[in-house]
Amino acid sequence: MSRVLVTGSADGLGRAAADALLSAGHDVIVHARNERRAAALDALTDRGAHLVVGDFADRDAVRHMAAELNDAEPLDAVIHNAGVWSGPAVMPVNIIAPYLLTALLPAPRRLVYLSSGSHFSGRPTLARVDWQGRSAGSYADSKLYVTALAAAVARLRPGVLSNAVDPGWVPTRMGGPNAPDDLELGHRTQEWLAVSDSPEARTTGGYWYHRRRQQPHPAVHDEDFQDRLLRALAEETGVALV
Repeated sequence: MSRVLVTGSADGLGRAAADALLSAGHDVIVHARNERRAAALDALTDRGAHLVVGDFADRDAVRHMAAELNDAEPLDAVIHNAGVWSGPAVMPVNIIAPYLLTALLPAPRRLVYLSSGSHFSGRPTLARVDWQGRSAGSYADSKLYVTALAAAVARLRPGVLSNAVDPGWVPTRMGGPNAPDDLELGHRTQEWLAVSDSPEARTTGGYWYHRRRQQPHPAVHDEDFQDRLLRALAEETGVALV
């Protein structure tokens, strides 16, 4: 049994992943943005899931959540699922929050970051990025950054299995009802990477789509870009990744 945190698990892919992991007998921590959203998780908490609440657009809330988790039983894995498609919260939620959790939660040996095929349209530049969300952010850029973060963690933390997953364009609240990809396949890869003893699942530094390792944007494995990204995030948050 593994102890797994699934961020953004009130609905969609996060909810499906948390439900499947709980059904498989794992110790699951579910996460919601606020108490209203947390009510949607009653069916999972009634079955034994633990709950944490924190708005990922608020850095202090992320820090508080990390402190709460560090005071509890150590985590084995984190599925960084929470994300937003558009608006000012894109950079705070899609890259600042997973970076902070990665830096502030040293225990997990497996980290899974939700990427997107949109990351191929991201720009490998850090000039004039509005990390604080004062204006609308670029979803494609945010997903390029988080995919590069996953690769950087794999390089810098050799004892950690760190991977990024493209779940596909699936029919969730974010993806819309007409999305063409398979919802079931959309959450299985991140669960597999988080808990499986399969030799393939115990690899690191990958970009995955439906359990198949793919080649990401060239910037993802550019160590200079990774290092510049980490420096920018450390300067922005005041927390270094070690």
